[in-house]
Amino acid sequence: MAGGRARVAVSILDADHSNMAYAIRRAEQEGADRFHIDVMDGHFVPNLTFGPKMIKGVRPRTELPLDAHLMISDPLQFIDEFLEAGCDSITFHVEVDPTQIEPALQAIRKAGRAAGLAVRPGTPLTALEPYRKLLDIVLVMTVEPGFGGQSFMKDVAAEKLLAAREYLSHKPVGAEVHVDGGVNRETAEFIGGLGVDILVVGSVLWIKGRDMGREIRLVRALADEGYQYRLNHGKPPIPRDAMVTFVQLPKALARRFMADIEQGGIPVIALRGTGQFNPDGVRDYDLLVPASAEALTTERHAADRARYLDEAARWREAYIAEHGVRPPDTQRPGMDGPTPPTPAERASRPAASG
Repeated sequence: MAGGRARVAVSILDADHSNMAYAIRRAEQEGADRFHIDVMDGHFVPNLTFGPKMIKGVRPRTELPLDAHLMISDPLQFIDEFLEAGCDSITFHVEVDPTQIEPALQAIRKAGRAAGLAVRPGTPLTALEPYRKLLDIVLVMTVEPGFGGQSFMKDVAAEKLLAAREYLSHKPVGAEVHVDGGVNRETAEFIGGLGVDILVVGSVLWIKGRDMGREIRLVRALADEGYQYRLNHGKPPIPRDAMVTFVQLPKALARRFMADIEQGGIPVIALRGTGQFNPDGVRDYDLLVPASAEALTTERHAADRARYLDEAARWREAYIAEHGVRPPDTQRPGMDGPTPPTPAERASRPAASG
């Protein structure tokens, strides 16, 4: 897993279509974070490329996310096929028939996938306004869609990339701004300085003799450097996949607090960690939140954390008064793992014969 903040989505538009399995395997080995699949219908854009059957064939070849970018006139008609093919996210263009946009976004989100809208260079971001609450992704095109290898439109990037974040303000964690078109080592630092999450890199990676892995690493590093010095006061960005412990609590309280936090759109992982053993013999659970959302979680839930910790202390005292103290359970079940037996239950078990 790559460190840092920026992620590279490898576009397979210019890969060797005669051996796509090899192309996918090679890009994954060279450090791709995900794959960007351009779907064109020859109508919305003057080119024909992939369809859902190709994506379905690619899906078993990689566990990396597949981002489908639908440059087609009738996305609603084909959404179910792309979902069935195994896309992790589906983005289509806001310039299509407006009557299709909301139902298509709803269908993607209902299936548990990330839903996005793309804007062409000449389309203002304000076109996204009616749909902002349904968006997980905003994809800004910095070339005219339809063909790879075009020159980067710096003025479009400067106007739209940082501003696109506003259309994802309803989603505190997991929302992504993508940029597609002319992304390479020459443009990555500028793009990173505009807060982009996902950089779609295509034709430059498939040039014969080019070191694909080095290009991917350079793009990520330069994008992170741009973010660091333009938007983050010179501090390195928080790694996108880093998690931090927000609190340690007994199992039942951890489960409740986890649900409280997740209601606000912040994902939580609960793990048996390094906390104290409780009088029921079970160690505290760590509630982990994304490091990038630690400040927001603290802002929202600092008072709740103090309240839960106080409740945990009272529960421990009450448990000891009623049941005494069980020996520690050294197993490490998950959040839904079995509850350790009580001392009385242990005593009642028949002795093992030998």
